[in-house]
Amino acid sequence: MDTQCETPSVKELERILYGGKRSGNHVDEVWPNLFLGDMSIANDRFSLWKLGISHVLNAAHGKAHCQGSHEFYGSSVEYYGVPADDSPSFNLSLYFQPCADYIHQVLNSPGARLLVHCAVGVSRSASLVLAYLMIHHQLPLLEAVNTVKQRRWIFPNRGFLQAASSTRYPTAPHTESNNDMKRSLRFFAVSQ
Repeated sequence: MDTQCETPSVKELERILYGGKRSGNHVDEVWPNLFLGDMSIANDRFSLWKLGISHVLNAAHGKAHCQGSHEFYGSSVEYYGVPADDSPSFNLSLYFQPCADYIHQVLNSPGARLLVHCAVGVSRSASLVLAYLMIHHQLPLLEAVNTVKQRRWIFPNRGFLQAASSTRYPTAPHTESNNDMKRSLRFFAVSQ
């Protein structure tokens, strides 16, 4: 196995995640047109409108204070709810593929901007964003963590990290489209 692609242990991932900036905003753009946030921003329809959010993925659907729904957002925002608990014993990996596919579909829609949130915006929602980057952009877990961490402090719980680190996704060869994506990410990083 290529040592650059080896996934660190959960303990090592926690050490990496614990380092760096530990305060956060209510919302941060962690990938072009992909925002990671908390319930405060999710419940603020005016701020979502100002950010141009067209889609919301709630990783804490039905939980206290995260009662998002189609009725709450109205016809201007498409809503997708995932009833996940922020517990190491909750099997969030069941939602990795469907949520990654949803995120991918939204971000490939012209003009779409997506907020992925949970209660605090650091564990459940962050784990789903990491799964998206691993599945649809073939980033190894550590690279996905570092990519998101450049924009927002995240700390998925131990169970979610274990599920992500034990899941293997195929790696795509470096194609022209992968190179285009990397160029656009460099532009995104410079323009922020």
